[in-house]
Amino acid sequence: MTALVLGGNGQLGQELLRALAPSGPLTATTRSGRLADGTVCEVADLDRPASLPVMLDRLRPSVVVNAAAYTAVDRAEQEPDAARRANTEAPAAIARWCARHDVPFVHYSTDYVFDGRSRVPYREDAPTAPLNVYGTTKRDGEDAIRAAGGRHLIFRTAWVYAPHGTNFLRTMLRVGAERDVLRVVADQIGTPTPAALIADVTAHALRHPDGLSGTWHLTATGDTSWHGFAEAIFAAAVARGVLSRAPRVEAITTAEYPTPALRPACSHLDVTRLQADFGLALPTWQDGLAQVMAQFPAR
Repeated sequence: MTALVLGGNGQLGQELLRALAPSGPLTATTRSGRLADGTVCEVADLDRPASLPVMLDRLRPSVVVNAAAYTAVDRAEQEPDAARRANTEAPAAIARWCARHDVPFVHYSTDYVFDGRSRVPYREDAPTAPLNVYGTTKRDGEDAIRAAGGRHLIFRTAWVYAPHGTNFLRTMLRVGAERDVLRVVADQIGTPTPAALIADVTAHALRHPDGLSGTWHLTATGDTSWHGFAEAIFAAAVARGVLSRAPRVEAITTAEYPTPALRPACSHLDVTRLQADFGLALPTWQDGLAQVMAQFPAR
């Protein structure tokens, strides 16, 4: 397998480069042409979708994994065209190239394709109803990939974090070291999911002998609120000596923390299909957090 990983400097992209390395040669792309460690790599700009087939013609990968996206949920409300180019038009262009050349295409989507009003975890066939520009462009990207007609693996995931990059866990550790009291939203429910888990499942799925194609939900199991996740982060950080003390975490409502983009109130994804199709047992979100926190050195 000769894999092309787009978005190689993001939190998921870095984990994909690790997880896919044993399977064969890897080529990474970033918008800047450099990886997180400064290594020079290929340039791929999802803001210029028409440039992507040219790059693919030159590199000729045997599998394409797209970990790049426009993920600034609030800014997307003011930049809908940029979000659409990266999240809809670019994946569509890649998917069409992959379909023409019989190349599997792995793409990542989001729990934000749903409106969060369901009282049960969302299955893959649940109707989508995004509340914001980001979710809409990701939903439309999914549709474009399916319409291209090639083999695709679309993994919807949620609340992604890692010990590197920009994410909720790292933000909490930073502000928790600076403040005695934090106010965190307690009425949005979802599943914190390590980027390493997504990458490992991706590598496993690409090795599956049946060559499956479709859409799956890929998160850890269980659910919590942002407030519950923050409290768990601080408890683990203190236990490991990453922080000397935990701040008090006050629960607030979404209405008390208004943002430009609406967010689903409950976006718990049902992962039953993924576990059955690929023969996997996914960890709880608490076990996932413990594994990630183990990578932080004690102070």
